Amino acid sequence: MGKARHFTGFGPEVVLCQQQLDYESDPPLDDAQALAKQSTLNVAVSQLASDFDRESNLCLEKFSRTRCAAVISTGSLKLDLALGIGGLPKGRMVEIFGKEASGKTTLALHVVKEAQKNGGCCAYIDAENAFDPSFAEAIGVDTERLLIAQPNSAENSLSIVNTLVGGSIDVVIVDSVRTKKCSNQVPVVYKEVACGGNALGFYAAVRLRTSRRELRYSEDRATGIGISVQITKNKLAPAVLKEAGIDIKFGKGICHESEILEMASSIGVIVKDEPGYWINGSFLVNKAAAEKFLHENSAVADDICNIMRSQFFER
Repeated sequence: MGKARHFTGFGPEVVLCQQQLDYESDPPLDDAQALAKQSTLNVAVSQLASDFDRESNLCLEKFSRTRCAAVISTGSLKLDLALGIGGLPKGRMVEIFGKEASGKTTLALHVVKEAQKNGGCCAYIDAENAFDPSFAEAIGVDTERLLIAQPNSAENSLSIVNTLVGGSIDVVIVDSVRTKKCSNQVPVVYKEVACGGNALGFYAAVRLRTSRRELRYSEDRATGIGISVQITKNKLAPAVLKEAGIDIKFGKGICHESEILEMASSIGVIVKDEPGYWINGSFLVNKAAAEKFLHENSAVADDICNIMRSQFFER
């Protein structure tokens, strides 16, 4: 019999009957039964492996030998820190979306630059037919080592990407995924959504939304922009910060010197002595002089970056 429970104070009296049920559990398996069960399972897994190759691997260790994701720096220390893992994950899809002139291509080219610094092979699928080699070289991309394709349809883009990811490629940039529609796609009116609709959002391990904040001026002349990069999705780690502010100089890319000054000063690697800075035993009278010093002494800047990375991203 069930046991009645009475509750008052909720209008009419409520009576709930908590039914007592008996559950039966399977008896424990003996060694012979467990061995037979495991043998049957092994046969099924072997059959899947022969029919579907790698896609049927049912063990996580067969997909990856390490739980720590290999990453490629975004070229921005602030964004690397905000992502929580030190960069963008290798072997995963990353989506960068935003309005025009909000720094998407610049950020993508910096990822290529960082991958090439470590000897990586990169490809750029220029669906917009707007790739500027001079700008890429100004950022630091080795265009002679960069594979560039300009497909005329989305089908060709996907075919190129599918072929490249099967080889020894580290980064594939598709700019952009919506410019070249499928040849059989009828014209439609899109709402304001990320390129490619919702599908990319589900497949992407990391999603970054760029937005333009303001123009940067020097002596009444616009020299760059400030952008905001919002981390709208991160499946690799809880985002330490949800947003990173990045300065971009026209024709040069991300302003690393400004980031180094700001972040190194916050942890004491660079001593800030208003209005100047102490860097490697040298006193720079103001921010502009400090940025110039870091730009001209790349070895010092690299050492400071390595110190900060060891503190921020040490596992």
